[in-house]
Amino acid sequence: MALTDTAIRNSKPRERAYKLADGGGLYVLVTPAGGRLWRLKYRADGVERKLALGRYPAVTLGEARKARDVARAKVSAGDDPAAAKRRERIARRLAAGTTFGAVSLEYVERAEREGRSPATVSKLRWAREWLLPTIGHLPVDQVEPHELLAVLRRLESAGKLETAKRTRGFASRVFRFAVVTARAKNDPASLLLGAVAAPRPKHLAAILDAKRVGELLRSIDDYSGSPVTRLGLALAPHVFVRPGELRQAEWSEIDFEAAVWRIPAARMKQRRGHVVPLSRQSLAILEETLALTGGGRFVFPALGKPGRPMCENTATGALRRMGFAAGEMTAHGFRAMASTLLNESGRWSPDAIERALAHKDGDQVRAAYHRGAHWDERVRMAQWWSDRLDTLRLGGML
Repeated sequence: MALTDTAIRNSKPRERAYKLADGGGLYVLVTPAGGRLWRLKYRADGVERKLALGRYPAVTLGEARKARDVARAKVSAGDDPAAAKRRERIARRLAAGTTFGAVSLEYVERAEREGRSPATVSKLRWAREWLLPTIGHLPVDQVEPHELLAVLRRLESAGKLETAKRTRGFASRVFRFAVVTARAKNDPASLLLGAVAAPRPKHLAAILDAKRVGELLRSIDDYSGSPVTRLGLALAPHVFVRPGELRQAEWSEIDFEAAVWRIPAARMKQRRGHVVPLSRQSLAILEETLALTGGGRFVFPALGKPGRPMCENTATGALRRMGFAAGEMTAHGFRAMASTLLNESGRWSPDAIERALAHKDGDQVRAAYHRGAHWDERVRMAQWWSDRLDTLRLGGML
């Protein structure tokens, strides 16, 4: 006997679940909690199956019967509707895990596991945040170029050209990651290369005039602030490493006997260990520093916090107090100073200078060769450069 809405509404829960049959395998399962669940019983390949069709009254009696008829038609055609529904559920679950947001997070977390620097990981997360509101919810293989372009255009309109460039680059890396992990077929971000205005190159200010370099060195000697800050600034022009590499230097990395400073790969921008030859002047500065901070981990610890390295703004603040404006000199400018004046001297091979600056060589074989081939030249160059800095400090010229 076919079911009626009245019969379903009047059904009461019992101690155990029971069925109210309608016909053609369709029935309502009344649960002890009072739920009324549509179920369809059928046979596929000789095996009894059950298919959930929803909950009454959200699915009405008429809708349940239509769903029954559709399912039975599929069974007659050789399909198994329960198996198809299970596949669809799995596909939806997989789709939820393959959105651009999910894949980009996986890419960032992989970069973190691979030991990329905290600064690099932070930049990746920053770029990801620009993309999430617009394409984060989309399946990674369904993002269209115009959807990504909309994000870049908004950044361009706001004058954030460098941000637009970095965001496109990050998106491209995520899409390529999705391709190699079989979750996408192409990289739509690659099609947008050049689609927005390119940012103007930003050159960090540096003093390159020999006379002005001498004035800077004398100002450092006369700096009346923290002695540790003064010593850090004094060492910077001699070793011309990146500011972060200098302020995070540890005593365990300094070998006074061999006259070298070995910076581990984890702290280098290119994730490759770097060895800095130390001139007599560099060693003298470090020996003076050792008397102040040698009992701790860091060569240049933060003021009042020996367990932490010097703050990243300390050197810049000191330069400003000495009267060197942001447009004239930065903490990073010591690298440009050394690079320019060493190249202008004509005494040293460009490869030795580039290696001293720890710049990346795209040719892996060439890079491996140059790491060893220019060491002796770099040692001589380090001492020559420190001697010339002394000459400039005394008012002489290169």
